[in-house]
Amino acid sequence: MAATSATVSNTENLMKYMKLDQKGSVLAEYIWIDGSNGIRTKTKTLKKAVKDYTELPEWNFDGSSTGQAPSDNSDVYIRPVAIFPDPFRGGDNILVMTETWDPDGSPNKFNYRHECERLMEANAKHEPWFGLEQEYTILDADGWPYGWPKGGYPAPQGPYYCGVGTGKVFCRDIVEAHYKACLYAGLQISGINAEVMPSQWEFQIGPCEGISLGDHLWVARYLLYRVAEEFGAKITIEPKPIKGDWNGTGLHTNVSTREMRQEKGMKAIEDACKKLGERNEEHILVYGEGNAERMTGEHETASIDKFSYGVADRGASIRIPRQCAQEGKGYFEDRRPASNACPYRITGIIMETIFGGMEGLDLSKAEK
Repeated sequence: MAATSATVSNTENLMKYMKLDQKGSVLAEYIWIDGSNGIRTKTKTLKKAVKDYTELPEWNFDGSSTGQAPSDNSDVYIRPVAIFPDPFRGGDNILVMTETWDPDGSPNKFNYRHECERLMEANAKHEPWFGLEQEYTILDADGWPYGWPKGGYPAPQGPYYCGVGTGKVFCRDIVEAHYKACLYAGLQISGINAEVMPSQWEFQIGPCEGISLGDHLWVARYLLYRVAEEFGAKITIEPKPIKGDWNGTGLHTNVSTREMRQEKGMKAIEDACKKLGERNEEHILVYGEGNAERMTGEHETASIDKFSYGVADRGASIRIPRQCAQEGKGYFEDRRPASNACPYRITGIIMETIFGGMEGLDLSKAEK
């Protein structure tokens, strides 16, 4: 896919500088989540390579410019929680996932990771595994799906899902580049596929245990945006990017606990589904913005205000895979989360609903 935008970086020229000796210094790209569920980063020079995130210093940024603090008290601190090899800079350079904290030592109001981790630690004995299916749409510089006729539409849905060949798939180069970048970074990416709407794709992260799922998914999102930069493309995770008879984009969430994986684990799966049904409204509050446009009861979704679960039913809120039903154990898939939902909020509220909450925590709040 040739990039035509004049704002695209010239990668060929950049590469001669990327090969320069760093004289023992290491570049650490600090990543955090801003006040609008977006990704922000900045780079710190380290004097030596590090092996663990605990070796890294806390840093800060201007929270008034990211929707996370007022201008008269703008400092927000970022604390490292995980590190990954940097596929763009290579060598000992790293990506650093962080949490945001206020100057008084309390979590920033948009720090959903902290609450999620507390729930994961409290329920570690249940050994929760998660796998998230991140759908997204690739847009051109004008904000229209890549490969679509300008101001028009391609042929109806049908041949594009897992498609092969010109006219059936678009921007596979971006998808492949992102896949390799995730593998280099050590992320638990388990697969990719073209989705139902043309220029819509999906990658899967997991299975990951506990809090690590959210870390891996956020870093995978960062890598996707960065790769798309180099191709002059835009990435959107809006739940319904194109109105009308086109599929929306979701973040289907697969969940398995130790009890569900044991013999006769189907009872634990069904018990969890019943509990999730009792808190459908609370879950929808944190399952992404604009989800009502996607969850209409059509295009492989349930109605947003009606909860259901069933075996192999992609029109249900919760799908139990047929293989799990036959084996009597395994996992379930929560199909309600929108593509733009925060993985910390999704996995956190699922743990809260299945195993009970903790004093001082309420993951169902849309805003803190």
